[in-house]
Amino acid sequence: MEKLINILKFSEEYLKKYSFSKPRLQAEKVVAYVLKLDRISLYAYFDRDLSEDEKVQIKNFLKEMARNRLDFEKVLEKLENKNVDEIKIEKENHKKENLQLLSQSIEYIEKNGIENAKLEAEYIFSHVLKTNRLTLTLDFTRKITEEEKKLIKEMIIKRARDKKPLQYILGEEEFFGYKFKVDERVLIPRPETELLVEQCIVLVSDIKAPFILDIGVGSGAISVSLGKKIPSSKVLGVDISDEALEVANQNKELNKANNVKFIKSDVFQNVSYKAFDMIVSNPPYIPEKEYRELMHEVKKYEPKLALTAEDEGLYFYKLITAKAWDYLKSGGFLAFEVGYNQAQKVKEIMESNKFENIVIVKDYHQIERIVIGKKK
Repeated sequence: MEKLINILKFSEEYLKKYSFSKPRLQAEKVVAYVLKLDRISLYAYFDRDLSEDEKVQIKNFLKEMARNRLDFEKVLEKLENKNVDEIKIEKENHKKENLQLLSQSIEYIEKNGIENAKLEAEYIFSHVLKTNRLTLTLDFTRKITEEEKKLIKEMIIKRARDKKPLQYILGEEEFFGYKFKVDERVLIPRPETELLVEQCIVLVSDIKAPFILDIGVGSGAISVSLGKKIPSSKVLGVDISDEALEVANQNKELNKANNVKFIKSDVFQNVSYKAFDMIVSNPPYIPEKEYRELMHEVKKYEPKLALTAEDEGLYFYKLITAKAWDYLKSGGFLAFEVGYNQAQKVKEIMESNKFENIVIVKDYHQIERIVIGKKK
C-alpha cells in the first residue's frame, strides 16, 4: 500500500519533469479525481492507503498528460468525452445519493432506540470510507462502492438491531489521546478512567524515573497512557486473562510504548518487584445484584469477569489494599477508580490498612470516582 501523500509528491515530480505549469495543482487534480475527493480536502487524508487500481489510474492519467502535453481537464475530456460541467453534475448526484444513504441510516438507528444516532452513523461511514468524521460530507462527491455499502449496512444493523457497542464494531476507541484496539475480550475504556490517569501523572511528576504497577490492565489503556505520558517511567501491567493480555500487548505495539511490560498474574501473584512508586487499579467493582440492572449491550458484549466483584463489589479493593503495602516504597501511592457509591468505603479500607493522606476526587458528573492514599 502507498500513502496518498507519497503519491501526490510522485505525481508532482513527474509533471515537473515534463515542464508542466503548476505541477502541484495538476497533480492534486489527478489524485482528487481518481480518489473521488474534493481537491481542497486532499490533505485531510494524507495518510490514506491507495489501492493498486487507484495507483494505476493515476499513472495512466500522468502518462497521457505527458505524452500529449495536455493539462488534466483536457485529458479528462479526451479520455471520457466528458466536460467539466458533466463531472460536476456527476459529483452532485453522488453527493445526493450518499446523503440519502446517511439519512436512512440515522433514521434506522433512531428507530431502534440508540441515542446520538447521527454521531454514531457518521462514525461508521467515516470508518468504512477511511475519512475523518469532521470532513465526512466533503468525501460524499465520490461514489460509494457496493462493497462499502454492504459493510456500512452490516455495521449499522449490528449497532441498531443487535445493540453491539460502536467501539467493538469499529474495533477501536480513543483514550487519553491515543488509539486503542478493543473487542469483546476487554472492556471499552471509559472517559472517567482518563481522570485516574491524570491524577497518577500529577502524583509521580516529581519522581525522576517512577516504577508503576497497573493491576487489571484489560486493553492496556491505563498502562500505555502512563508509559507514553511519562517516558522516564517503567510500567508493569498485570491481568489474569490471557485474552486481555493479548489485546494489551497489541496496544503496546500500536502506540510504541516500549517502557511498558505486561505479564499474567492474579493480582500480585507473579509480581516479584517490591519497590513501586505507585500502584494503580481500575478493578472489577460492580456487585452481582447491580450487574443484572446494567444495559443490555454491556451485559451481552463486555466481559463479565472484568466488571463484577464479590463482597458488594469491594473484593478487589480489600485484596489489593491489604497487599499493596509490601509492594510500595515508603511514600508510594495507591490509586483506585471506584463505583458511584464506593468511595467512602474504599477510603475506610485504605485507612484500616495504614494508608494516610487519603483523597477522594470527583469525576465530571460530580460522582466520587477516584480514591488515592499514601504509604507512610
